[in-house]
Amino acid sequence: MKKLMLASLAVLTAGAAFAQEYPSKPVTIVVPFAAGGPTDKVARDFAEALRKPLGGATIVVENVGGAGGTLGASKVAKAAPDGHTLLLYHVGMATSPALYRNMPYKTLEDFEYLGLINEVPMTLVGRSTLPANNYAELVKWLEANRGKINLANAGLGAASHLCGLLFQQSLKIDMTTVPYKGTAPAMTDLLGGQVDLMCDQTTNTTSQIASGKVKAFAVTSSKRLTTPALSNLPTLDESGLKGFNVSIWHGLYAPKGTPKAVLDKVNTALKAALKDPEFIKREEALGAVVTTDARTNPAEHKAWVTSEINKWTPAIKAAGQYAD
Repeated sequence: MKKLMLASLAVLTAGAAFAQEYPSKPVTIVVPFAAGGPTDKVARDFAEALRKPLGGATIVVENVGGAGGTLGASKVAKAAPDGHTLLLYHVGMATSPALYRNMPYKTLEDFEYLGLINEVPMTLVGRSTLPANNYAELVKWLEANRGKINLANAGLGAASHLCGLLFQQSLKIDMTTVPYKGTAPAMTDLLGGQVDLMCDQTTNTTSQIASGKVKAFAVTSSKRLTTPALSNLPTLDESGLKGFNVSIWHGLYAPKGTPKAVLDKVNTALKAALKDPEFIKREEALGAVVTTDARTNPAEHKAWVTSEINKWTPAIKAAGQYAD
């Protein structure tokens, strides 16, 4: 018994010492999507806010795109559990188990949960040449053009794919989904009029709406947004799709087995970063809401992801949209 107690004490002492030294080298935040997209933007702003509370550490954002985010997530799951490789992932953390038959990791078992960073509402936007000018007119146009509507998304499992999936199911109108290799090319074709609609994060659409390059019809949040460019947009709920409430959240994760003392240090830094005035300002300008509730704690964050898995799995399976 005495030996066991001494061994446990040694482990705790080693963990505390390791945490005091952490970070001992640059910290890499893996973004499982291409550079320039909305999740990449959140990650780079967050990395900047995280540097100071981590003692001025060097933080590198690494883009590892592919397979709807699972390649980047898998890389982190297999990384050394020392806190120097972290994952910043959006709602795909909860939807991938339903979208992919052969997952290279277990969402609830292979990561340490660090905290929820933000929630980003979605906007329903269309090409500037669409004849509809508001949501009511859009629904009439959709009804009259069944079988002819092209709905863009940034690829299987992307935020735009998930939002578009629920939108079609809610309206009971099938549309031809056009997947792209990322948000940027999807938006480019929407701007060019090659596709009709897209449902995407405010982090990607706000500037296009403000400039009048796309038509905006509604937001997917439960309440109207206060961002100047979006404040006049109705919610889909008030427009008739009762209960429609979709936000694309982002969370921070570490490989399973990362020492608790290190996790505690990163979580403390995360909470400090979420209070950084410049980070809050940048997020609000994009229509994102920085997390301030208990989901910034590891346990509540994991419980939230679990509830999101339970929310999205039935909708994805009902649509039969999954990949190997």
